[in-house]
Amino acid sequence: MTDKPGVRGQGTVGLRLALTFIAVAVLAVALVAVLAVLFTDRDIAVLVQQRRDDLTSALAADAVSTYNTGKPGWSDVDLAPALKLANSDGAQAAVLDAQGRVVVSTLTRAGDSSGIISRELTSGPGSQRIGTLLVRFTGQGLTASVYNLRASLVRAVIGAAGLAAVLALLAAVLVSRRITRPVTRLIESVRAMGRGDERARVGQVAGAPAELRELAVAFDQMADTLTAHEQLRRNLVADVAHELRTPVAVLQANTEALLDGLVAHTPEQTVSLHEEVLRLGRMVADLQTLASAEAAALQLSRQPVDLAEIAAEEAEEWDASFTAAGVGFTSRLEPAPVLADPGRLHQVITNLLSNALKFTPPGGQVAMGLSRDGGQARLEVSDTGPGISPEDQMHVFDRLWRGPGAAQTAGSGIGLAVAAELARAHEGRIEVASELGRGSRFTLVMPLAAVG
Repeated sequence: MTDKPGVRGQGTVGLRLALTFIAVAVLAVALVAVLAVLFTDRDIAVLVQQRRDDLTSALAADAVSTYNTGKPGWSDVDLAPALKLANSDGAQAAVLDAQGRVVVSTLTRAGDSSGIISRELTSGPGSQRIGTLLVRFTGQGLTASVYNLRASLVRAVIGAAGLAAVLALLAAVLVSRRITRPVTRLIESVRAMGRGDERARVGQVAGAPAELRELAVAFDQMADTLTAHEQLRRNLVADVAHELRTPVAVLQANTEALLDGLVAHTPEQTVSLHEEVLRLGRMVADLQTLASAEAAALQLSRQPVDLAEIAAEEAEEWDASFTAAGVGFTSRLEPAPVLADPGRLHQVITNLLSNALKFTPPGGQVAMGLSRDGGQARLEVSDTGPGISPEDQMHVFDRLWRGPGAAQTAGSGIGLAVAAELARAHEGRIEVASELGRGSRFTLVMPLAAVG
């Protein structure tokens, strides 16, 4: 039986986080403990040595004082209280006279000289040597207290390490859940999209770290973009199929009629077939133009240009066409430096003027104006055509879309879509404002270039 990918991933991340937290906590406690033990042991050793030196000095002073009390000599000395005090501190002691004879002793294993501290006893003028003090420190008393202190310190360190490990485990569980929950949701959404579910989204991941929330939002935005592109692809395929159906059907019907001998071959039929072939050619060329416009962001050759000069060239180029159609045409252009591909801008303006001429009846007016507004250049092309209804204005830049009023005009409905794509490639946009019966206004908006 195999684990689910999401569960396996969550367990792996959670386990690694838990082990990492525990390892860091235990290592931190161990490091602090080692340093504490080292420094504490050194201080304790200094204190113990000082205590032993003080005790040895006190025993020597008591022995000399007792030697000089009463009858001089060691015959009547009483060192029992001092030796009892030394024994309570874990020390054994012996006093020898000047000839090395034992005066008093609490030493065990008298013949063993290991660990014995020897202190010469002197008294009187000239510091005459009167004997020797021997001291051995055992594992009782002060030494036992030191050992107990060290053992307690070690136990405290072990307990702290265990507590730190438990706390680290709890923190790791909480943090791993907080991290792996949105990651698991993201993985599930990715797998769902991979299976073809276009509606798969991560959604809100409350409580997740900021980076994971941003990742979830970015994924959902990417999914929305992919879904939109897929819908556009489907629409494009459907639109192309719809546009191609009529000329292909006409060509098929006429050629089959000629092949079957149902109609005679006449020059008029040849002209009709040729017109349908030209229509197909124009449609293929329009689709190629649209594909080129969509890739324009990768193909632009930008340079500093004056949008007014490009617009003036287009106005001169189209002036004869407007005159021939009986449509008045005026232009008012203000210098507007932009960073753009001149060829692509010519294409945008050509499409805007062509669209205005196409929908403006004889006797109407078309005006082109260019102005600067803040940091933007605004090129407006307005006409006195039939206008566009509010519900249709949102579709004017769609591929192959033609409004109800465009049925009697030539074209494939790609010109404005190409212009909009090229405007976006230049970090600009095309705006539309229209009113039925009063005409339309299309505005190319582009960022102005910095003038050095």
